Amino acid sequence: MGSHGIKDRVAIVGMGCTNFGEQWNKGTDDLLVDANEATLASAGLTKDDIDAYWLGTAMSGMSGMALARPLQLHDKPVTHVENFCATASEALRNAAYSVASGAYDVAMAIGVEKVKDSGYQGLVGAGKTPTDGTGRTLTAAAMFAMCSPGYGKKYGLDDAQMREVLARIAWKNHYNGARNPRAQFKKEVSMETICNAPLMAGGLGVYDCSGVADGSAAAIIVRAEDALKYTDKPIYIKALSLVAGNCSGNADPEYDYTTFPEIAATGRDAYAQAGITNPREQLAMAEVHDCFTPAELLIYEDLQFAERGTAWKEVLDGTFDLAGALPVNPDGGLKSFGHPVGASGLRMVFEAWLQLRSEAPEERTIAHADRGLALTHNLGGYPGEMVSFVSIVGNELG
Repeated sequence: MGSHGIKDRVAIVGMGCTNFGEQWNKGTDDLLVDANEATLASAGLTKDDIDAYWLGTAMSGMSGMALARPLQLHDKPVTHVENFCATASEALRNAAYSVASGAYDVAMAIGVEKVKDSGYQGLVGAGKTPTDGTGRTLTAAAMFAMCSPGYGKKYGLDDAQMREVLARIAWKNHYNGARNPRAQFKKEVSMETICNAPLMAGGLGVYDCSGVADGSAAAIIVRAEDALKYTDKPIYIKALSLVAGNCSGNADPEYDYTTFPEIAATGRDAYAQAGITNPREQLAMAEVHDCFTPAELLIYEDLQFAERGTAWKEVLDGTFDLAGALPVNPDGGLKSFGHPVGASGLRMVFEAWLQLRSEAPEERTIAHADRGLALTHNLGGYPGEMVSFVSIVGNELG
């Protein structure tokens, strides 16, 4: 890839995140106001101090006015972005690049989605463009369900073993989410309950699938040399990588549903930008897009957290638990938060913000925070046709 990156050129100096869940008493405007106010307060700023805004939403607004109206912004540039489930990450990427370019001194990335009482689930209600009729016809759950037997066949796991591995991933994320007051589902779930849950598609049960939620999150970005004017604990952006797939996977007879090439590509690019040669040892934590448990399993290998064909063993050994060698989804992930499309990517960065600033509650503090680097990962789409985003942030320059 040709990206040069903006390592250590910009910093996040303020963040805020609403509770995620069934927000029957709040609309999109309310969620945006709540996230904006919390973010501004964390940096000691007002809305007048923000030079430009990037709003990420897939279904809850059509232009920058969707933010300018509830925040009552005057004469401010507000750009609406959308990139499937990586929408919030796209807002962060654009805001960060705008500051790094010198165009603005202070920018805000804010993401929101209000879907619980919209009549739609996930992205079902998103606008559909005309196609040639060869697009997929399966649900998201059905598409990701194919990854489980594909992985088992390739690496020699029977159905019972795969069921245990996937259940262990769900168990971990619910364990973490039970310790997070912002999560939608704040309850531990036993392996037995997970394994015996009703099936949704293929071998995937209810607890293998992330929920649907409303929520909002935001970040304020400034130049790195200005960061200490706003906070004594800035978080520096080390890498931002995005790949849009060309949707050829499902037409490739060799595609076996055991890897997501777009994710592997963004991982390689982000590591090159950040100067990371051993992510397993150098990262303190990762937030990954666990829309379905098989997705998280494959992501471990695509992002080089485990060798090909070995991630399932690492799952059972607790490698990715809070106290493990590389904690993954310490906030509970999409599994515990649900997935308000326009907000999830920034919610992931918010967890990195808390952990790297030593502000996460003790009961879910990661084991290796001293490494000082965190990764976030968003995907949008399905096996064989997706966009992928990876960010790496750190609490020190250099």
